[in-house]
Amino acid sequence: METPLLIKSFNSESDYLAVKSLKDIKYVLWSETVKIWKIALPVALCSLFQYLNNSSSSIYAGHLGDIELSTFSVYQSVINSIYFSLLFGMSNALATLCGQAYGAGQFQNAGIYLQRSWIILFTTCILLLPIHIYATPILKFLGQEKEIADLAGKFSILIIPYMFSYAINLPIKKFLQAQSKVNVIMYISMVALLIQNGLLYIFINVFHWGMTGLAMASNISGWLYSIALVIYAIGWCKEGWNGLSMKAFKELWEFTKLSLGSSVMICLEQWYSVCIMLLAGHLDNPVIALGSYSICLNIQGWNIMLLLGTSTALCVRISNTLGMSHPRAAKYSFLVTISQTLLLGIIFMTVIFLSKQDFPMIFTKSEDMIHAASELAYLLGITMVLNSVSQTISGLVVGCGWQVMVGYINLACFYIVGLPIGLFLGFNQHLGVKGLWGGTMCGSVLQILVLVVIIYKTNWTKEVEQTADRMRRIWSSNNVKKDVI
Repeated sequence: METPLLIKSFNSESDYLAVKSLKDIKYVLWSETVKIWKIALPVALCSLFQYLNNSSSSIYAGHLGDIELSTFSVYQSVINSIYFSLLFGMSNALATLCGQAYGAGQFQNAGIYLQRSWIILFTTCILLLPIHIYATPILKFLGQEKEIADLAGKFSILIIPYMFSYAINLPIKKFLQAQSKVNVIMYISMVALLIQNGLLYIFINVFHWGMTGLAMASNISGWLYSIALVIYAIGWCKEGWNGLSMKAFKELWEFTKLSLGSSVMICLEQWYSVCIMLLAGHLDNPVIALGSYSICLNIQGWNIMLLLGTSTALCVRISNTLGMSHPRAAKYSFLVTISQTLLLGIIFMTVIFLSKQDFPMIFTKSEDMIHAASELAYLLGITMVLNSVSQTISGLVVGCGWQVMVGYINLACFYIVGLPIGLFLGFNQHLGVKGLWGGTMCGSVLQILVLVVIIYKTNWTKEVEQTADRMRRIWSSNNVKKDVI
């Protein structure tokens, strides 16, 4: 396969030759493994540290009581999921643009794109304020128990500052990850985790502030984390950051459309969990149903955060290689990554099966809750295998810029197929949370099968050409003037 050099790469790396022997396979496997995990391990640890912030709050909530655990579960799975999925998805536009630009050696405008993303995400947070302010009536309207809805509504108002911290740190993380500057994010995340747990202990065990303490600890650690990333980006990232610029306020609508398009894929996939959590509130004994499902979601979240490292690394690798006009490197990188994440998924599933009676005790002392969560262990284990594939594919999708197309696929798989199956199994067949979760798995399997077919038929040389065309259009008029303010 001849590969035309569409964009002059600033990188000395060359594309792979066609794999024709076992020696070639070993070389590609080792080379891509090193490149992927050099990024994936720090990102995975960073993501795990950040998720452990939420898990720490969940653990403290669980030891406050079953109502507090269910309340925090509703907030995390409904309110938090709505705004985080939207903000995270919108920030993925920055990942695609910065990654491909860095591979093409055209990184001079990254700082302007970062500032545009800040503006758009901050505005989005303002528009999302009514969801927090009116969380109680919204949750009651959706059928949640009055006691849970009232407490969740109060907690949602207290934790509003935490939402705004995402508008700052999500774009900066994409900006730094595109440059493979991931170690510093990992270290800052680790410090933020330690600070949050220290604050949780003081606010809850010493001051006995309950759910108010949970919110205050999250707010403080979230903003300290964001400020630390900003200081690093401004002080040490001279490549791509040229100071605050009025150019950030230009072409905002075009950037907004790109950001919203990027959020479609993530939102449709993640908001399905919101639907399941809301439906679980209509089951018999909703406190146990919500709590047990939340415990499994927390364990699943740890797994996803680790996989997010490989997903992010693959996104960076794919976008960089497409920017460098290396189609084989993009293809081989995906194949190496998905084979390794699938193996990780099988290992995670085995661990869950062996510890199904033990892992619920991390979150609760309630015998009923422990028993209910352990009964969901087999579904949790299988879901981990499915996640290992879907998260890797997500990295490729973002790296290539296919988010809008995959958004339509997610809409069909999860809402037209998965949700009706979940409703039928959960309510008509009286399988409860197991049935609702089973519908999710059916949607995931269908999504994976469709995307595997699309990837199998992908012409990677054509993807390089499309990336080159995108770079030319974006930077055709670029002689960047430093209008720093």
